[in-house]
Amino acid sequence: MNSELWEKIDNEIPLTKEDIVTLLALSDPVEMESLFKRADLIRKKYVGDDVHLRGLIEFSNICRKGCYYCGIRSGNTEIQRYRMPGEEIILAANMAASFGYKTIVLQSGEDPYYTVDILAALIKEIKRESHVAITLSIGEREREEYQKLFDAGADRFLLRFETSNPDLYKSLHPDSDFQHRMQSLIWLREIGFQVGSGVMIGLPGQTLEDLAMDILKFKELELDMIGVGPYISHPDTPLAGSASGDADITLKVVALTRIVTRNTHIPATTALATLRPSDGREKALQVGANVVMPNVTPLKYRELYELYPDKICVNEAADQCNNCIRQRIYSVGRTISSGHGHSLKTGQNGV
Repeated sequence: MNSELWEKIDNEIPLTKEDIVTLLALSDPVEMESLFKRADLIRKKYVGDDVHLRGLIEFSNICRKGCYYCGIRSGNTEIQRYRMPGEEIILAANMAASFGYKTIVLQSGEDPYYTVDILAALIKEIKRESHVAITLSIGEREREEYQKLFDAGADRFLLRFETSNPDLYKSLHPDSDFQHRMQSLIWLREIGFQVGSGVMIGLPGQTLEDLAMDILKFKELELDMIGVGPYISHPDTPLAGSASGDADITLKVVALTRIVTRNTHIPATTALATLRPSDGREKALQVGANVVMPNVTPLKYRELYELYPDKICVNEAADQCNNCIRQRIYSVGRTISSGHGHSLKTGQNGV
């Protein structure tokens, strides 16, 4: 391993695409640990030891899109569909707030039933009852709708682009446009949202060069939150039978995302914990992550939101998940934030 790369990281000199590819290709355990330790030091310097807990409510598994990798894609006829009524969403949000979570993440497929007016009313009611930040993860909308959701009180928006390679994107998204996805991220920033995005690691046809470009794209977009998790093959999709992503390469992407973006919020994802149940979240926290998203979706819906198979915690009640997550965080010597975990980027909404 070229010591010049370690020196660049230690001196916070920007990494090139070639540098990132070299680091992603590391296979020697000693060198990988050196990378991870450096990422952890940068995490500690820029975001501290606090871990932010964000309560996840998966309120609908109905989706109009046909993304080839996704278990809730419109073409999957094997799944039981659901929509949570507004009253249940409010109850779940209140429960999350009672656990001390300072952020609620409202996530769904691209379900046209939930109009901007319905969503705006939900946002206002959650804000009225609980002093929480609200993140929306509901897919692509028109710019005017994003504006109305922001005006209603939503703080953040998570819109993953999954890959920055336009050709790979097109091969996986038969009814989506790469440029429109990128334009949507620009709109969200212009409107005033704290913006999150992310990619899947190990997609069929993806290369280390693609992943390196993804990491550089994170920096270019100045994202406030970045979710990076492994691709997990689903049997009821066109990609059935393809190999799933790998935990080690996922951890390297987490580490390099931290090194390159420095003060971005990075979750320890459920998908990584599904691949590595014993310590996936803990390991992510030790290589750069600083966010965990415990699930507060009612149990009767939990297993139906199956983006990928064998998802962990689908039979674990929200209070059990809360206790488990806290113990896992404490086990690696980290603390739990009492703040809202707003963006640390200059010029974004403050603390």
